[in-house]
Amino acid sequence: MSSGFLTTKGTKIVDAHGKPVVLKGTAIGGHLNMENFITGYPGHETEHKKIIKSKIGEEKFEYFFDKFYEYFWTEKDAEFYKNELGFNCLRIPFNYRHFVDDEGDFFKILPKGFERLDRVIDICSKYGIYTILDLHATPGGQNQDWHADSGIHKSIFWDFKVFQDCIINLWVELAKHYKDNTWVAGYNPLNEPAVPDHSKLVNFYRRLDEQVRAVDSNHIFFLDGNTYSMDFRQFPAPADFIPNSVYSIHDYSTYGFPNIEGTLYTGSEVEVSKLKQQYERKVEYHKEHNVPVWNGEFGPVYASEVRGDKNPEVINKARYKVLKDQLSVYKQGDPSGDGTPISWSIWLYKDIGYQGLTFVSPKSKWYQVFGEFLLKKKKLGLDRWGNDIDPEYNQLYQNLIDHIHANTPEKYHRAIYPHVWTAQDYLFRVAKDMLFSQYAQHEYADLFVGLSFEELDELAASFKFENVEQRQELNEILKDY
Repeated sequence: MSSGFLTTKGTKIVDAHGKPVVLKGTAIGGHLNMENFITGYPGHETEHKKIIKSKIGEEKFEYFFDKFYEYFWTEKDAEFYKNELGFNCLRIPFNYRHFVDDEGDFFKILPKGFERLDRVIDICSKYGIYTILDLHATPGGQNQDWHADSGIHKSIFWDFKVFQDCIINLWVELAKHYKDNTWVAGYNPLNEPAVPDHSKLVNFYRRLDEQVRAVDSNHIFFLDGNTYSMDFRQFPAPADFIPNSVYSIHDYSTYGFPNIEGTLYTGSEVEVSKLKQQYERKVEYHKEHNVPVWNGEFGPVYASEVRGDKNPEVINKARYKVLKDQLSVYKQGDPSGDGTPISWSIWLYKDIGYQGLTFVSPKSKWYQVFGEFLLKKKKLGLDRWGNDIDPEYNQLYQNLIDHIHANTPEKYHRAIYPHVWTAQDYLFRVAKDMLFSQYAQHEYADLFVGLSFEELDELAASFKFENVEQRQELNEILKDY
């Protein structure tokens, strides 16, 4: 049994007896919010699904995805997660479309969404695992990137009140449904919001607090900062804002990702100092106001021979070093300065072999069907996450970037929000994530055509716990926290 609802006290998350609880775990992965690099398709989830459905028909489409959702997280996953890894919390990213029909009534909640979410939460509860409900995609997109599943490079969620009203209503219904569930640690209402007018995010959170807390006063809010969960500078003081909240950062390091030069992290004094400074900058708000931090996402990506990487052991040794040095910061990172550890959720639990603690076997049906396409997609650099494009193809984009820079005054090179994005970031987003990937989705979907129901079942079963492989060194590092 759980020890009642979790709540906040100073910089700590505490149980019903006031005992500090450090939440440690992962995001489940591309399950109820699919992402291109996690399962292999190009582009955006909803477009990907629509094209597959058009090619194989509704019956096979529904059959495959029902099996996919069923197999991705089972009791065997939960048992391993709790008893082998020692984790106590699972973050569940989900797409609003499980609950809302884009072509129907924005305020009619689909029961299928609760069925899918309940199943994961109930399995976790049985094994003593808390869950955090993470709304990862909203109508119009709460940020500019692929994982908001808007299909565009603008966050127009913030431009239309009806989109915001839809999501407020969704969270009210979610809160009604889970208000008495003590194994739900709390609600992560928006993943990585990004809006140039900070007041829009603050006002949305205020509305959310007022309406959700009217039906559920028990659960913690895990509030992401603005600009991809990195900026709290415009947030009001907590006393004048939202009580019983944890303020969520995302703390990825570029050291954990490939670059066109091929340089690797060495753990030098300068590099370690940069990791510390990056974290300290993100928790300035927490320190000033004595509030809890939850690192909702972080973690390197990993090389492999299956992906066509050269010297994967050398690369991964450097990536593991990045992770170890980050965890050393977090282990004494409580904003109070008392040297206690913070709560975190690494990205991610299960994928096809790029970042997950567990991953689809290269011998699986998944790789038999999609393996060649995945190598082609990597070479083309279609996924922005951990982009590892072939240098020859990269030069095509670099020429256009140079053209943009040469014909734009330097003071405007970062004029477009988010200002941390370069011209390369935006070009890759629009040209590859969006346009090129829209074409590539058809080639990918063709690979489903002609598969029998039995083959579709085998394909989905590639994600079953008993069929996946484990990233042993990564898991051992995380166990030691």
